[in-house]
Amino acid sequence: MNSLALVFPGQGSQFVGMGKALAEAFDEARSVFQEADEILGFDLSRLCFEGPQDKLTDTINAQPALLVVSIATMKAIESQGIQLPDPAYVAGHSMGEYSALVRAGSLSFEDGLKLVRERGKQMKLAGERNPGGMAAIIALSEEKIEEACATASEQTGRPVQIANYNCPGQVVISGDKTALERAMEIARENGAKRVIPLAVSIAAHSPLMLSAASALAETIERTDIKPARIPVVANVSAAPMADPDEIRQELISQLTASVRWTESVEWMIGQGVDTFVEIGAGNVLSGLIRRINRKVKTLSVGDPEGMEKLAELLNSREQ
Repeated sequence: MNSLALVFPGQGSQFVGMGKALAEAFDEARSVFQEADEILGFDLSRLCFEGPQDKLTDTINAQPALLVVSIATMKAIESQGIQLPDPAYVAGHSMGEYSALVRAGSLSFEDGLKLVRERGKQMKLAGERNPGGMAAIIALSEEKIEEACATASEQTGRPVQIANYNCPGQVVISGDKTALERAMEIARENGAKRVIPLAVSIAAHSPLMLSAASALAETIERTDIKPARIPVVANVSAAPMADPDEIRQELISQLTASVRWTESVEWMIGQGVDTFVEIGAGNVLSGLIRRINRKVKTLSVGDPEGMEKLAELLNSREQ
């Protein structure tokens, strides 16, 4: 049984300098950055390598930057003859789902890159039209957080909901600022250990992204999406998908729906996955996965050192 899954990070994992060591060490990785610069018509690679941080963090730039780093990492791995088998499943957190779809063969690199650039653009416009916010709720049950959001929405007449079920004890809520603040108050009253407003003006994965979903849907419908060669565990359903029509609906729905990351990881573990390799910038997903299940192995690969550790991990699995 194939017990390996590849996971791809989303927004929040970006940092200045990401991908630089890969591009310096491997021609194949460097060529991915060069291709991205040509496709997008600006120097995205310099933004990844040198910043500035505020420009890199802007959703319109962060999303394509993260996809490029993930795909450059995959190309670097392949170029070094590291025998990374096709995984049993791939999955990505929010925007990372697009990177997973490129790895699964559903999207070409160029189409995936153009889609996430457009996704970032439409999310930014939606945030300007309908400003909102997000907050992390630490150490409160999902049920109580859901109740807090429902109560706050009812009391204010404005939307707030769970955006990310990240791991046990860490949930992110998102929505209209008035409703969000009320939900945060209720969460504190109900015993949340910490309630942390996030430094964003966009209410991702909430009804405030409806205009972005509608606009992005037009681009998604025009994009060539092929059947996935590897099952992609979807954010919205926490179940595998491979059919192009199903994938299209997922990419549209996930802008306004919750990211069911905990459930997605638990489902893969239930199918026999015991090793998760995070491909791209940072190690956010590896940390979340360890909090979901301490028994599984995790490894983050986004630089030459990570590639060496991957080779060691794969050798140990063969022995």
